[in-house]
Amino acid sequence: MNSWRKKGFAAEINVTPFVDVMLVLLIIFMVTAPMLTEGLEVNLPVTKEAQSLPAKAENLVLSIARDGRMFLGQTEVSMQDLDIVLRRGVTAQRKQLFLQADREVPYGLVVEVMGQARAAGIDNVGIVAQRPEEAGK
Repeated sequence: MNSWRKKGFAAEINVTPFVDVMLVLLIIFMVTAPMLTEGLEVNLPVTKEAQSLPAKAENLVLSIARDGRMFLGQTEVSMQDLDIVLRRGVTAQRKQLFLQADREVPYGLVVEVMGQARAAGIDNVGIVAQRPEEAGK
């Protein structure tokens, strides 16, 4: 007769492999999460009357880097595609657009982007700035 019939089935669960996998997943999450939340590094202009942005679900941020590259959220956008992207991402989804431009970006580029936003049907564009007390951080 088989030895397992004499002793019965083992009803224990070995959780060691499960814990190992969970720890590896936790470490991967801890390493990648900060990379997902980082935005484009922009040297914002400073003003006394800057207000906080509303909740992220309600708005999209269009960033213009010092070198003139533009990003809607994390996606790079060219000037040629800006009108279409703004219509799909902002106008169609009824979100508010905020413009975040580096202080070294030429004024003409900022005005051109605001004109593209207006052409896409966006009447109100928020301008992102920094408070003086936050500028030193």
